[in-house]
Amino acid sequence: MIFPSKEPRLENSLVYIRNLNNCPPAYLNDPGRKDFFEIVWLKDEDPLHAIKMNDFDVKGDWIYLIPPYRVHQLNKAGKNGELISFKREILEEEDKEFLLDLFKIFNVQGEFSCLRVDKKAAAELGSVYQLLTDEYQKAPDNLIIVKALLKVFLLKLIQVKEQEFTGHDLHQKRVYEFLMLLEHNYLQVRNTDFYAGKLGISSKRLNQILKDKLDKTGMQLIHDRIILEAKRLIIHSESTIKAIAYELGFSDRPYFSRFFKKQTGQTPDEFQKQAQNHVKLKFNTLV
Repeated sequence: MIFPSKEPRLENSLVYIRNLNNCPPAYLNDPGRKDFFEIVWLKDEDPLHAIKMNDFDVKGDWIYLIPPYRVHQLNKAGKNGELISFKREILEEEDKEFLLDLFKIFNVQGEFSCLRVDKKAAAELGSVYQLLTDEYQKAPDNLIIVKALLKVFLLKLIQVKEQEFTGHDLHQKRVYEFLMLLEHNYLQVRNTDFYAGKLGISSKRLNQILKDKLDKTGMQLIHDRIILEAKRLIIHSESTIKAIAYELGFSDRPYFSRFFKKQTGQTPDEFQKQAQNHVKLKFNTLV
C-alpha cells in the first residue's frame, strides 16, 4: 500500500511522496528508510554538497539520488523541493536493463548521485511528477498507475543522467551486475572469485573492469559495502558495537574495530559519537 493521510510505518508502504517542508519526523526517524531509494529534488536552491563551479551560478534545480542502505547526512532542512521514496519491490524485476540503468544513475557503489537539471529537463520531469503526485493522493488502489508513472519519471531521470555517460558497453553492464550481486551476497561471500564466477569471467578480468570503471578492485568494493552497512547499523539501530560486529560476520569486536578503523580512519566508537553529535546539532535534517 502507499501512505494515506495518516503516517503509518514505512515497512507497510512501497512509495512515499512529500514536499520537503512537509516531511514529518515520523518519516525522518523511521528505520524502514533503509529499504528505500530516495529522490530529493531541490528547486531553485543551492546544492547540498560542496562543488567547484568557477564564475557560475550554482542556484537552480538539483536532484539527489540516494540508494537504499546509504548513510547520508545531507542537510535538507528548510529547502524548497520534493521527496520521492520507493522500494525496489515496486519495480518490475524482470526488466533487467531498466534495473541496471537505475543502479547506474543512483550510484549504488557510493553514497549518492547528484544531477544538475536545466529548465527544459525540469519542465519535463515536472509534468510527470504532477501526474504522479495527483495519483498518489488518491485511494491506495491506484498503485498500478503510481507504479507506471514512477517508472516514467525514473526513465526521464535516466535520460538526463545518460548525457553524462559515454555509452552502455558490456563492461558497464558487468559492473552493475556485480553490484547487484554484491547487494544480495556481501554478508555471506567476501571473495572476488565467487562474483567473477557468477559473471562468467576470471577474477583478474573482473578486477580489471572494476578498476577501469570505478577505480576500485572487487575486494575494495566488498569492504566498502560492509563499512556502509556498519555505519548504517551504528547510526540507525540500537545494537551495541559488539552485536553489530557479530551481525556483520566478524568473530569478535576487536577484529571488527581494527577493520573499521583501517577502512575509515576512525574506530566504530568514534564514528558513533560523531554521528550522535550530528543528530543533536541538526535534529530536523534528513539523516
